[in-house]
Order: sequence, then structure tokens, then C-alpha cells
Amino acid sequence: MERYQKIAKHKKFKKYIAKIKKLEENRIYCHHDVTHLLDVGRIAYIRALEKHLPLSKDMIYAAALLHDIGKVKQYNKKIPHEIGGLPIAKKVLVDCGYHNEEIAVILEAIRFHRRGMEGGTNLLGQLLYEADKGSRLCMFCEGRKSCNWTKEEKNSRIEY
Repeated sequence: MERYQKIAKHKKFKKYIAKIKKLEENRIYCHHDVTHLLDVGRIAYIRALEKHLPLSKDMIYAAALLHDIGKVKQYNKKIPHEIGGLPIAKKVLVDCGYHNEEIAVILEAIRFHRRGMEGGTNLLGQLLYEADKGSRLCMFCEGRKSCNWTKEEKNSRIEY
């Protein structure tokens, strides 16, 4: 079994996803549910294949599944989710058999998924940033008029 399949079944992952779902049940803006996480994974994987990037499906999906896991800490404690999610993601990755070098790359990608790593050395980080943004269909969002994202942050394209 691929290790990212283990992440999807991990008790802590499922617990945090359930908490995020509850916290966002009345949210009109983007949701951070399993659909979003898998959309990010699929887009990132397609882009990696298209660009012939040396990244495994296992690493791509691990980063995608865990990139928003810190939303609970953001909502409850005002800790940016890309920081608050790191200890949670690390625990899940260790439990699912990822090696220290892989964990370091995945955690760095999660940490920078909000701003990208253009010109950086973490291909997974830049890929995650692009896929996260690409997964958002801002032009169809019912909350687009009151959304505080800038025009540059919003996705105005249908690409994948």
C-alpha cells in the first residue's frame, strides 16, 4: 500500500479533517475538506508528470493531503495553518513510514504552500503552491465579492 493511503486512514488525519469540516460548515469561502486536498494532489501530480519533475506520487499526495491540516489551529488559536500544521503533519508522516529526508521536504513544502518557492530548491513546495491555487475556482465562488484575497491570489482560470 502506498504510504499516502495510510495518511488518509490515519486516526489523527481523520480527526483533524472532521474538526475542519465542523469549523467550516457555515463558511461561504473555500473549504479545506478532503475534496480540496485530493484536487490539490491530482493537479500537482498531473503538473509533475507534464513537467517531468523527479517527484513521486507518494510524496506529492502526502504533501497535498496534509497541507491544510493546521486550519484547526488557525481558526482556534490564530496560528497560521502552514505553521500550526507542521507538528501534526510530522507525526502522521512518521506513523505512515516516511523517512526523515522525505519528511523534511514535505514539511518545507507545507510551510511554503501559501507563498510558493519560485526560484527555491524545493520542487514539491512550488508544485504544491501552484496546485493549491489552481484548485480554487474563484470565478464561480458564491463569496467572491466579499473575499479578501487580492486579484493576484485568486484563481481566474480553469486549467485542470
